[in-house]
Amino acid sequence: MTEELMMSLFVFVLAAFAGFEVIRKVPPTLHTPLMSGANAVSGVIVIGALIVAGQNESGLAKILGFIAVIIATVNVVGGFLVTDRMLKMFRKKE
Repeated sequence: MTEELMMSLFVFVLAAFAGFEVIRKVPPTLHTPLMSGANAVSGVIVIGALIVAGQNESGLAKILGFIAVIIATVNVVGGFLVTDRMLKMFRKKE
């Protein structure tokens, strides 16, 4: 493996552990509002994944970029669905 790939893998694993620890510490009452705010971050991730998938790099980069686009898109859509459900709880019932 090249040094660049090893460094990228190290950053990925470190980010995964850090993300897991941050999410694990969030109390349930704050999870939905924070997830709503995270939709903007997921949108940026979709754009970055599209850029990676669209570059003329190796086949592995295209495959990983495509997978990143799919996962980030699912995250954005899920976030909007949860936000919509949360907002429906605060509407007046007729």
